[in-house]
Amino acid sequence: MINYQQLFINGDWQSSTSEQYSTVTNPATEQAIASVISGNRDDVNRAVQAAKTAFKSWSSTSGAERAHFLTVLAKKLTEREHELAALISDELGMPRHLALDIQVRGPIQGIISYINYAHLMDDSEQVGNSIIVKEAIGVCALICPWNYPLHQLIGKIAPAIAAGCTMIVKPSVEAPLSAFFLAEICAEIGLPAGVLNIVTGPGREIGDALCTHPDVDMVSFTGSNQVGVSVMKAASDSVKRVCQELGGKSALIITEDADLEAAVKYGVEDIMCNSGQTCTALSRMLIPRSHYEQAITIAKSEAETIVIGSPLDSRSDMGPLVSAHQQQSVLDYIQQGINEGARLVTGGLGKPAGLSTGYYVNATIFADVENTMTIAQEEIFGPVLSIIPYDDIDQAIEIANDSIFGLSGAVWAANKAQAITIAKKIKSGQVFINGAQFNYQAPFGGYKQSGNGREWGEDGLKEFIEIKAMQV
Repeated sequence: MINYQQLFINGDWQSSTSEQYSTVTNPATEQAIASVISGNRDDVNRAVQAAKTAFKSWSSTSGAERAHFLTVLAKKLTEREHELAALISDELGMPRHLALDIQVRGPIQGIISYINYAHLMDDSEQVGNSIIVKEAIGVCALICPWNYPLHQLIGKIAPAIAAGCTMIVKPSVEAPLSAFFLAEICAEIGLPAGVLNIVTGPGREIGDALCTHPDVDMVSFTGSNQVGVSVMKAASDSVKRVCQELGGKSALIITEDADLEAAVKYGVEDIMCNSGQTCTALSRMLIPRSHYEQAITIAKSEAETIVIGSPLDSRSDMGPLVSAHQQQSVLDYIQQGINEGARLVTGGLGKPAGLSTGYYVNATIFADVENTMTIAQEEIFGPVLSIIPYDDIDQAIEIANDSIFGLSGAVWAANKAQAITIAKKIKSGQVFINGAQFNYQAPFGGYKQSGNGREWGEDGLKEFIEIKAMQV
């Protein structure tokens, strides 16, 4: 049993005046694995003050100095990658071999990508009679989700360090352990006191305290749309900058001439990754009507090869959902799909065979889905795929864009030029073409109600920067 009875504030482990604790549960065993202190507003005030004090000196360091810390951080995390993968797997439920690649090695590549951006803060630009300089925005509140606990944390911390900002991190209640792990590493590598602070606790109290605090200059939030709206409202009174990555309901368009088997298998693998608990998950698959039944057959076959099991088993492709609440939410959506008349192809209600313990859900596929159905419009955050037919490519694009979200999307076509033409018409922040890989040097973020601002790449750095023009 892991016990974190103190918070990481001003480079040290400090006690809270709170006497409340939260329990972290292993979703595969349903057993408690950690007890974590729940902070309060007094803790937030102390953390903000520490960050504010540290900002004076930290923001004046050179880009080379900050790049050094990022380099060492990436090295230390790599040295302990297996330990960290096990920790995330235990709190989240993702199979360990997948957690190593996706939840740990991916974020480390994200850190490395920012090493070369830190020096940009030292650059200035002459525009007419003006000198344009970049300055760190200040004290940043970083509010992180549970589905990719380290990945989303690094997506905020790395650019903040590169820019010269100081920060207060509020990890999720469900999966806070990797944040504490990261704090231990940062203390070990000598990151100056106050640059990174960790305050755990319920979002309603800690998140609100951070968003309304007069000395917090910027809020970066990843989470649900409902909470995102609350964050915007709370931060608005002090006119803070707010960068948000929210929900998604992304569509994969498979064209008439595409390699149907490869494209459908890609789509099924994508939605089932991390048990569907991914904001960019391709939860809608759009198929030409002439290939519709063939695509359904391929999807069913692929889904039924997915091994659902213990995160400790190297044969497992998919683990449990993060919590009993999340499990019930996904089951409710599956029931809603059935009630609204969608055809259940595979999966469905109940637990996978042989898994009586753990928050498991079947890999589920629906066909004959109309885009107006609940399962086609709302973010389910589970392993549930809706397959929708279309008559021509214009209709496919219209269906893909018929959503309040615009976070991601994908196109699979025989002709790359055609795929790019289609991708340009999809209203989302990123589009994957023919199974291309995620790029940590490219901006990531959403259109519409999927958020504002960008993470990763140089655009991600800009969220933590103020621009000053000096007329001379």
